[in-house]
Amino acid sequence: MPKQVIMPRLDKDMEDGRIASWHRAKGDKISKGDVLFEIETDKAAVEVAAEADGVLHHISLGDGETAAVGSVVAWLYGADETVGPPPETTPNDSTEAPQDNEPAMTTGPTLRAAAVEPDTSLTDVTTCPSEDRLLATPAARAQASAKGVSLSGVTGTGPSGRIQKSDIIAAAAPASAAASVSEHSAEPPGHFNDQTGPLSVLSSGGGEGVALVMIHGFLADAAGWDKLAKPLGRRRPVHLVELPCHGRSPMRRVSDFADLVREIRHVFDSLKLERCHLVGHSLGGALALAVADTRPRTVASLTLISPAGLGPKIDGTVIDGMCRATRAESLGPWMKLLTSDPDAIGWTYVQAAAAGRRDSVLRASQRALADVLFPDGVQAFDLRPALDRLTPPTRIIWGRDDRIIPWKHALHAPGHISLNLFRGVGHMPHYEVPELLIPFLDELP
Repeated sequence: MPKQVIMPRLDKDMEDGRIASWHRAKGDKISKGDVLFEIETDKAAVEVAAEADGVLHHISLGDGETAAVGSVVAWLYGADETVGPPPETTPNDSTEAPQDNEPAMTTGPTLRAAAVEPDTSLTDVTTCPSEDRLLATPAARAQASAKGVSLSGVTGTGPSGRIQKSDIIAAAAPASAAASVSEHSAEPPGHFNDQTGPLSVLSSGGGEGVALVMIHGFLADAAGWDKLAKPLGRRRPVHLVELPCHGRSPMRRVSDFADLVREIRHVFDSLKLERCHLVGHSLGGALALAVADTRPRTVASLTLISPAGLGPKIDGTVIDGMCRATRAESLGPWMKLLTSDPDAIGWTYVQAAAAGRRDSVLRASQRALADVLFPDGVQAFDLRPALDRLTPPTRIIWGRDDRIIPWKHALHAPGHISLNLFRGVGHMPHYEVPELLIPFLDELP
């Protein structure tokens, strides 16, 4: 019988998807792995590839149109099958939203070195003979045996929590990556030419509220603020600053943290804001604190999310691993350490992030920045004295499950600073629980 082509889920919060363009047309003969269409995301154009051979029919959406996750957007017919009206979908057809890596489709970023190898054994499910009745594909079991990974310690990302080959690879990668980091820790950061031009600032929103200025963390970019910036922009201007060597900003060297602060302060001043609410995450939190310390009259309030700069400890292994990663398979395990729930960062989101890291010059610039700011796996700057000098109302937000920077660094804050700690949240509260942070920021004048 004909096979469904499903609108895939790119992350756990995605409810619908927009088709940027179709690569194939009605009546085209399709081979497994052929790209059918692209979905437009904030990170990249993500390709959706055929999971089976067939002839394409019953395309229900055109370029630029949107459909709910899990809905059928086309059908693939076998060579000997008669094409009639579009088949009716039933509960057995599983039109509900699929999870990442569900067998209906396999996805990958547009700018990729090679297609991601699909797990072709997904239909052959073996029940693990344990009290928890773990599900795992044969390919996953073979990979686990080869890597020496216990299935009981792996979280499955397939349908019904099924453990797949990619889950085993992700579980095994941190240990091997850490060994690689240790072995090559003396490797120089690399070479790149400094670029000129101002740092990127993405401005949006409107309304009469006081403007919001947001500074992202290391290895992130402006898109990382979407879950906060979009809803908050309904009643105030929002300005998203991108750090050097990140996003659309030029790649250039900084000599130390103070040099980086000067770059950010120059951008801040160029916005010519009489008053603003300043928000920073991780490294961006440290920079926001430094700006507020020197521009107190302009900063109406300061919000620090998992900020750096309040103590020396930081997981340098994760930073180094992410800086070195060139593929989704190596980047994914490190990214999943950023959140309390590893499933919060889906495989396709990892692929989209990896698409921007194939540029060796970009990786060299970011590693050089990390070498300056986090030498030997510690924070090379201390902003604790600035906490005591702060005059704008200040709030610190942190996840108790943060594995990158210890939340107890927040205890250095003086009593006039508000502290909000969230259980079951990691290093990225603005990504993990944006609905809990929005009220704090939306109530600002």
